[in-house]
Amino acid sequence: MKQFDIFATSPTKTVAIIGGGPAGLMAAEEIAAAGHRVSVYDAMPSVGRKFLLAGVGGMNITHAEPAEDFRARYSANSQFINTLKQFDSVALRNWVHGLGIETFVGTSGRVFPADMKAAPLLRAWLHRLRGLGVTFYPRHRWLGWAENVGEKKNKELIFSTSENGNASTKNITPDAVVLALGGASWQRLGSDGAWVPLLRERSISVNELVPSNCGFDVSWSEILRDQHSGAPLHGVGLSCIDVQNMPRSVLSEAVISAYGIEGTGIYALSKYLREQLNQNGTALLNIDLLPDFPLDKIVQRLNKPREKNSLSNFLRKQFNLSPAKLALLREITTKQTFENTDLLALAMKRLSLTLTATRPIDEAISSAGGIAAKELDAAFMLKKIPGVFCAGEMLDWDAPTGGYLLTGCFASGRAAGFGVVKYLRDIN
Repeated sequence: MKQFDIFATSPTKTVAIIGGGPAGLMAAEEIAAAGHRVSVYDAMPSVGRKFLLAGVGGMNITHAEPAEDFRARYSANSQFINTLKQFDSVALRNWVHGLGIETFVGTSGRVFPADMKAAPLLRAWLHRLRGLGVTFYPRHRWLGWAENVGEKKNKELIFSTSENGNASTKNITPDAVVLALGGASWQRLGSDGAWVPLLRERSISVNELVPSNCGFDVSWSEILRDQHSGAPLHGVGLSCIDVQNMPRSVLSEAVISAYGIEGTGIYALSKYLREQLNQNGTALLNIDLLPDFPLDKIVQRLNKPREKNSLSNFLRKQFNLSPAKLALLREITTKQTFENTDLLALAMKRLSLTLTATRPIDEAISSAGGIAAKELDAAFMLKKIPGVFCAGEMLDWDAPTGGYLLTGCFASGRAAGFGVVKYLRDIN
């Protein structure tokens, strides 16, 4: 018996889901399956837009690493982590299979649909939701609550809408609400953080939304920026020290950009680098250009006769250094470093790059911060606004790319959905 079956005898109620991303749609599924009338409102012309864009180049649903390691990737309160125990990566894969979409585990442990695409999964999901009676209202932007008193206080919602091409406002008074409006990254897809002042007006504590899984600014020379912007740094070791003086490292890749540095490995360390920036004004990123070479082996090769090769050509031949890696080495070190074998070997193992700022939040893959944990009860309902539940990136948690972000949204949406069903049963 599914968990929602225990609530199936509750009288039918009306529920508004605000936000048509994975968290909102998952909440809609659980609530509709319990027999309630569910309406999904979204400001965009269609739902799931960020979900679809995240699937460009390969829909990474979740990650197949052991459960304890999986949960350790998240920065969140214990309540949020508990949702990942209730709906982990195995449960998410089984749910996807239930939609008729097969999955596979890539060599890195990341989980993908068999065809690598997001659109078929979303289509199958929306078909299921419509079969459960879920109604969708696109182009409905939530403006907050109506000023009211008595039984309707904090229940009547206002939307601006352009239905039928005519701009107007619409008021609704559902029995329960799920807010799943996302964070503040990729604003063109609807996640613009416009909900923050609406909640703060109701005395809800919302921690500042900040960029996560983002790039960073670096003061490059004009030569490096002009000649190597967009160049990848494959197979590098990236590391930093977090604000608790703990080492953090990843073997991955990065990309030199016109403004600084970005890429998969940078995103994995972005939380720690961002916190460094907040505390110190700058952050230090260490780059190992030759993670497969121990220091003594590098020194040994540097001491080989160079013959007629230039130093750059010699380094390229001995270590297979790309032009971008060579340029980065020259950018960060001095002439004296290249004249001293020991210093050059150390530099190739540990280039220290100073980061001056995160990129703007709208460029980030995700955002951290959000509704403070103290504002929510165990079912993700706002303590100060009974009947209003929250899920997804609106909550204060952080996770890297690699399927963790989506899993967190699915799991919290499901938990909020169950919370709504229980709430509706209890208020009868």
